[in-house]
Amino acid sequence: MQKLLQRNVKFILKDVEDAWNTHLDDSDWEDVVLPHDWAVTRSFSQNNSSGTGYLPGGIGWYRIPFEMPQDASDYDITVCFEGVYKHAFVWCNQYYLGNWANGYTSFDFNISHAIWPGKKNILTVKVCHEDIADSRWYTGSGIERDVKLLIQPKVHEIVKERVFRVSKIQGDFAEIETGHVIVNKKDQESTYRITDYVAGNERISQVGKIGPGEKVKVTLKYNVDNITKWSPENPKLYEWKTVVESEKVKDENHCNVGIVKTVFDPDKGFLCNGESMKIKGVCLHEDAGSFGNSVPKNIWKRRLEKLKEMGSNAIRMSHNPHSESLYELCDEMGFFVIDEIFDEWEGPKNKWWHGHNVYPPKHEGYYLDYPVWHEKDVEAFVKARRNHPSVIMWSIGNEIDYPNDPYCHKSFGEMTGNNDAGKPVQERQYDEQRPDAARLVALAEDLTALVKKYDTTRPVSLASAFPELSSNTGLFNCLDVIGYNYKEQFYKNDHKRFPDKPIFGSENGHDYKQWKYVVDNEYISGQCLWTGIDYLGETKGWPEHGSRAGHITTAGFEKPDFYLRKSFWNETEPFVKLATCPGDTSDWMELRSFSWNYDEGSEIKIEAYSNMDEVELFVNEKSLGKKKRDEKGKFSWLTTYEKGIIKAVAKDNAGKVYEDVLRTENSGCRTVAKLLDEDITADNVAYAQIEFTVLDSNDKVAQSARVPVTVETEGEISFAHMDNGNLADTTDYTSLKRNTYGGRLMVYVRNTGKRGKAAVTFKSEFGENKVEFEIL
Repeated sequence: MQKLLQRNVKFILKDVEDAWNTHLDDSDWEDVVLPHDWAVTRSFSQNNSSGTGYLPGGIGWYRIPFEMPQDASDYDITVCFEGVYKHAFVWCNQYYLGNWANGYTSFDFNISHAIWPGKKNILTVKVCHEDIADSRWYTGSGIERDVKLLIQPKVHEIVKERVFRVSKIQGDFAEIETGHVIVNKKDQESTYRITDYVAGNERISQVGKIGPGEKVKVTLKYNVDNITKWSPENPKLYEWKTVVESEKVKDENHCNVGIVKTVFDPDKGFLCNGESMKIKGVCLHEDAGSFGNSVPKNIWKRRLEKLKEMGSNAIRMSHNPHSESLYELCDEMGFFVIDEIFDEWEGPKNKWWHGHNVYPPKHEGYYLDYPVWHEKDVEAFVKARRNHPSVIMWSIGNEIDYPNDPYCHKSFGEMTGNNDAGKPVQERQYDEQRPDAARLVALAEDLTALVKKYDTTRPVSLASAFPELSSNTGLFNCLDVIGYNYKEQFYKNDHKRFPDKPIFGSENGHDYKQWKYVVDNEYISGQCLWTGIDYLGETKGWPEHGSRAGHITTAGFEKPDFYLRKSFWNETEPFVKLATCPGDTSDWMELRSFSWNYDEGSEIKIEAYSNMDEVELFVNEKSLGKKKRDEKGKFSWLTTYEKGIIKAVAKDNAGKVYEDVLRTENSGCRTVAKLLDEDITADNVAYAQIEFTVLDSNDKVAQSARVPVTVETEGEISFAHMDNGNLADTTDYTSLKRNTYGGRLMVYVRNTGKRGKAAVTFKSEFGENKVEFEIL
């Protein structure tokens, strides 16, 4: 049995002496719910690090109460932390349990000896994140993921040791092998029966004896007929349940699994269930704007639904393991996962703290923990995700070989990376006192062996930033798949140099030519765009507090680049979409908008994005001609602005017409608020999403509207935070007042834990909107 710990949690953001003492008076501490990222509940400040989004760290304490029944001593009880950023120290009822350094990997402690049966118990967690320039992107701070109690009989299966392997697939038949570890926490010998069930059907049982304190490994092998294979198009999942019975007491564990076979081939690229397909991937950091790194499953679902519409079929977890709910969604919705664990090993990378590439950097971060903790982190990383059908490859590092950051090599007198604008000359040059890049080979060999100790069914890769060097040091030799970050120009030659190594675009820009490398070369498995969604941190400088590199904003709204990419990747849904920009604008997609409001007579560039062959443009019913896709993958026209209507028209092969229209906006005249979630329950902490939109007199989104909006709640709901997607807006996320951006914003409210009526009221210059719903 699992028990989620979420409510009645006390928190304080300062160091408190002996806060683990159960007699401590915490009545003046904050009331919070878990998961909890304290950084996004505070104010943006230039005193904090730009790399981590100008949000604070510090030392925080949590006190988490829970009740246990009178017979609690009859059970084995473990507390499981999915992720605490970072350097967590844990006590239960004043018993110190231990610590965990990494903020992204899961850990647990047995607390059976510390439990008070029939009484209120207290877990205390100290979180230390004072080094806020410890990352190149936003990390958050606190107990950012779920905390659970795992309550099991004394004879039980160790959950994290469960392994589900597909040994063979032939037609609609599969050979399955499952691995289990059974432990006996009793003080006498016991018998056990272990039984596996897949899709509700008993598959196999095994009976045995187990001594006191003993662990027994069990492997079960069986066949499953009439299977439906998991794929992005049909992500079929089966329930896999294991029952361990000992002296009439049962321990049950279950999860969803898929039956799938994926292969990276050096000549044929990527194959899923024997079918060749291209990986259309996006890189994702873990935050969701105002949620920080504590992102509920329904928030991720809305974002993944949009990425699916865009045509994406894969997620690269950049550059660390993400929350379990995101992997579950990838299983359920049909996304491949490239799972990544490290951004640095034993050498520190530059961390920008007062503007991107503004020297001098700081050198805080995980490298200080790597020598002691990396083996435990790799074990936790692989064991937590190896039963997910969506996970197709392990990545042991991102841009570890980035030139002079800190590794260099005598074969290059000067090295420049893909993100080195403004880098001082001396920082590009060879320095014999810097760490030698040849050292990375031994580290990569060690990490690859560690991964394969826990999973041999998936390939191991690395995202290389400087293959010019790494292909010659031997770094690629220990990898099963070579990942290239922004280095498509080396694909052809390295395919000849490493004929037994599959090649994969682990991180890529948005340009059409970079996608053409994938399309035009069978041996290229695919690409992963930087990035799928805007994210906090890695900002160029105040007041910006995030990166606009995504196809979707932090509030979950589509950007013009979303539709450009959809025109490349979505082959099943014909469409055409318009965007505009001043005619002298650079080709950076962030400068495009869905607006037709400019100064009369100015030169304007109009772009259409479509997966059809030809698009015709009309300005006030006058045709500006038909265009084919240009070398940048767009349909483009230059024209002189005139107020009115522009329309793009395209036809599919059957002659069906598709249109998109932009109009000169009238001033906003009304607002609407829409609840995006249904069936919000009181059982666990849950968030509802409400989209607020300003409409003009044509009932179109008023793109230019920046309208102040105030929110009020009543009933069994409380306000959480708001996000408009504008990364230059430094309004506190928890403020009850915020401006719309692009005519829209997202409001997030949280249930109180009670059933009943709830309402959210929006007040603006256009009046009030009230959204009413029921907490079930």
